Amino acid sequence: MEVLVRGNKIEITSAMKDYVKEKLSKLDKYTLDNNIQATVLVKIQNYTQKVEINIPLKTLMLRAEEESQDFYSAVDLAINKLERQIRKNKTKLKKKEKTGIKEFNIDDIIDLSTDEEVVKVKKIEIKPMSLDEAILQMELLGHTFYMYKDSDIQKIALVYKRDAGGYGVIEEE
Repeated sequence: MEVLVRGNKIEITSAMKDYVKEKLSKLDKYTLDNNIQATVLVKIQNYTQKVEINIPLKTLMLRAEEESQDFYSAVDLAINKLERQIRKNKTKLKKKEKTGIKEFNIDDIIDLSTDEEVVKVKKIEIKPMSLDEAILQMELLGHTFYMYKDSDIQKIALVYKRDAGGYGVIEEE
């Protein structure tokens, strides 16, 4: 796997590059193709370091983004996230393999679908309200999202906190 590491407002040292390459080499056991290119972007935001890893493949796009006070822990978290994505998409990869696209060694991927189960089912009453009321309810509950019925358009909507700041809204068609 070819690894490109670049920094935004930070100089990437050879030790940092070596660490990223070493950690990404853990994913080599899953891949069959050696011509895969991973792009790693390291940013500094306030007092945290953000690591973004993108691995474009023929069948899917692997992407992980993690923040931490320490560069090395952010890389570890991102690599773990990528590994979970590969395990989670094992069934999708098997289907692609049947159509002739082989990018992963399916036998080495541990299936997580049997390990994960629905832990909690919650039923809610969706009340008609404005977007401002929904944001207020979300903040009062301390959640990162809130589902409601928009009183203006009479459709179900979901308001959520964005990582970049501000709020986003997903509306029913």
